[in-house]
Amino acid sequence: MKVYKFGGASVKDAEGVKNLIKVLTETGTANKLIVVSAMGKTTNALEVVVRDYLRTNEVPSSLKEVTEYHRSIMEELFPHPESAVFFKTESLFTELENFLEHNKSNQYDFVYDQIVSYGEFVSTTIISEYLTSQNIPAHWLDARNFIKTDSTYRDAQVNWDKTQELIQKNTDISKLNIIQGFIGSDPNNFTTTLGREGSDYSAAIMAYCLNAENVTIWKDVPGVLNADPRYFRKTELLNQISYEEAIELAFYGASVIHPKTLQPLQRKEIPLYVRSFLDPSGEGTAVTRGKTIFPEVPCFIVKKDQVLISLSSLDFSFMVEENISDIFRLFHQYQMKVDLIQNSAISFRVCVDNKFNQLEKLIQHLKARFKVDYKTGVSLYTIRHFNEEAIQTLEKDKNILLKQLTQNTIQLVAEN
Repeated sequence: MKVYKFGGASVKDAEGVKNLIKVLTETGTANKLIVVSAMGKTTNALEVVVRDYLRTNEVPSSLKEVTEYHRSIMEELFPHPESAVFFKTESLFTELENFLEHNKSNQYDFVYDQIVSYGEFVSTTIISEYLTSQNIPAHWLDARNFIKTDSTYRDAQVNWDKTQELIQKNTDISKLNIIQGFIGSDPNNFTTTLGREGSDYSAAIMAYCLNAENVTIWKDVPGVLNADPRYFRKTELLNQISYEEAIELAFYGASVIHPKTLQPLQRKEIPLYVRSFLDPSGEGTAVTRGKTIFPEVPCFIVKKDQVLISLSSLDFSFMVEENISDIFRLFHQYQMKVDLIQNSAISFRVCVDNKFNQLEKLIQHLKARFKVDYKTGVSLYTIRHFNEEAIQTLEKDKNILLKQLTQNTIQLVAEN
């Protein structure tokens, strides 16, 4: 059994869906499970639907753009308008509209998961129907019946025992299966999501529970690069990375592999391959046991739109364990991901990711006990396996606010 994951960029249009078929044809369709994300920028578009809906409590006009986008893809793939796919996707959007009309909750995270998840349901429906139309029978699975989680909407935690039981009991591995990434369900059968970019994690969950031979993530890059080409001019392909090194890169924010993806794979030593859907014959990158990283070159990571918070005690007393414990309790309470910490006797500086938009509440709470300064919109740069040339290149023309160096890693917070 092999698990393939295709992201939104790989199926953003009709040509992308056709290319997915090409990849499967070249690599074989037997004993495969395909995990698919929402098409293109659908998740972003559905986030606009969430925003508009919570402002008016009515079915927003922005939903029409989402339906028309998918319809244009279907019309290119399916020449006959009576094809079953049109009825199936229309039913899904009707289902979504019914939720919008009858929902009583104004809890953002709950509403978000119920709405945004339809991107994956629609994409897998279209791709499953197209596979079948090309004489490649595909068995469509509903991820909510397989991946069980708690009720932490937008960042759900997996119930591994229940999930493994359901996956092993209800998956026919002799078939070509297709399932949504990013999605699960809670004990009340409400839809949950596993966090942005959680489709990679979904692939790892399925692979772990099915004892898969390997997982392949198909991207629009040749594999894992030593830097994001959107932000860095010169990049190199990393041919091999150990699980431990890949977890380090993911922790610091490397965007190619989701941080949660690697842990279940490492536990069963299931190899992970990152390959290009534009060049299926390319070797890509292998994440396995073995050599830390090859070739050993500096790896650059950047996280944009971070917040640098500086705290000191109001009476200039020491920042002792009790203070720091209280600070981290508040970070947890307000769902702040801590990316960098630096402290001295009387001050504490931390770079955080405000992805749940609770910064103002956190700051007000902190001001009750500490002197607080903070700067939003900063960038956090990390270099793994740095050398002096790499540091100089990164620091050039930047206003460095904080710098921290360890044996293998240097981190810099800089103004944009």
